[in-house]
Amino acid sequence: MKIAIVGASGAVGQEFLRVLQEQNFPVTELLLFGSSRSAGRTYRFQDKDVVVKELKHGDDFKGVDIAFTSAGAGTSKEFAETITRHGAIMIDNSSAFRMDDDVPLVVPEVNGDDAFNTPRNIIANPNCTTIQMVVALKPINDISPIRRVHVATYQAASGAGAAAMDELVAQHGQLARGEKPTIEKFAYQLAYNVIPHVDVFLDNGYTKEEMKMYNETKKIMHAPGLDVSATCVRVPVMRAHSEAVWVETEQPVSIEQAREAFAAAQGLVVVDEPAAKRYPMPLDIAGKDPVYVGRLRKDLTNPNGLSFWVVGDQIKKGAALNAVQIAQYMLAHKK
Repeated sequence: MKIAIVGASGAVGQEFLRVLQEQNFPVTELLLFGSSRSAGRTYRFQDKDVVVKELKHGDDFKGVDIAFTSAGAGTSKEFAETITRHGAIMIDNSSAFRMDDDVPLVVPEVNGDDAFNTPRNIIANPNCTTIQMVVALKPINDISPIRRVHVATYQAASGAGAAAMDELVAQHGQLARGEKPTIEKFAYQLAYNVIPHVDVFLDNGYTKEEMKMYNETKKIMHAPGLDVSATCVRVPVMRAHSEAVWVETEQPVSIEQAREAFAAAQGLVVVDEPAAKRYPMPLDIAGKDPVYVGRLRKDLTNPNGLSFWVVGDQIKKGAALNAVQIAQYMLAHKK
C-alpha cells in the first residue's frame, strides 16, 4: 500500500514510523510530509531513507491509499480536501473532525465497523485519554450497559508533545542545579508537581480535554445517554497516561464477571494482584501496545458500581498505534 504520514517529524509522526514497522504493515511506498521547517529531513524506514516533503496543496497524495495525519487540527482542516480528493483515506489524529456526524470516531476493539462509513474519506482517531478508557469500558458494557462514568486522569508530559517531554527533563536538571525552571509548555512547573489543568477551560468549568472524554465516549460507544464526568490532571511522568475509573451499570456486575470480561477482551491486559503489589504503572507500560487494567474492586458507594485503574501508552495506543490498528481492521474486514 502507498502510505503517507503528515507531521512526520513530531512525536506521533515518529511513532507512526516505528509502529508501521513493528506491525509489519504492508507498505510498498511511504511518503513523509511536514512543515517548511521539517522539509528536507531524512528518516529511515524499511532500510531506506525517506525525505520529508513540505506539505502543500497539489497532487502529492495521488495514488495514496492511507494518510496518517498528526499535524494539528488547523492543518488537518486546511489540507483534508487535498489529502482525500484522489481517494486516500485520511486517518486523522487531531481533534478537527472527531465530533462531525459524517466522520467516524474509531477504536477498533470497540467500534471497528464504523470505519467503513466514511463519506468524506476521513476517519478520526479519538483523544488519547478516551481511547484507553473505552477499551476498558467495552467488556463491562457488554455485560450490562454502563449508565455513568467518573474518571480522574493522570496524564504524562507526552500528551503535550515532544517539546513538553524535553521541558520536564530540563526542569528536573534545572532544579537540581538550583536554577529557575523553564516553563513554556505547561501553565506551571510540572517537575515535582501535578497540574489539574489539561487544555483550556470552558464556560462550564471543565476543560476541553475533559469535555472530549464526555463527548467522544458517547459517540464511540453509540450511547448518547451515557453520562461521563472527568477531571484531567497533568503529572510529572514522561510517557503513558493513567486513569482512575468508576462506572455504574444498569445491573450489578460482579468482580468475577468483570475480571473474566477484562481477561477475554481484545487489546486489554489484566495486572491485578494487590497482595503481591502488582498493578499497572506508567513506568512499566511506556512503549507497550495494550491497555492495562488493575485495582478492580466494587464501588463502596454504589451497588451497581465498579472501580478500576487503567494505564496506556499515550503515544502508542493513545495515538499512532490506534490509527494503524484502524487501517489493519479495515484490511482484515474489507467489505
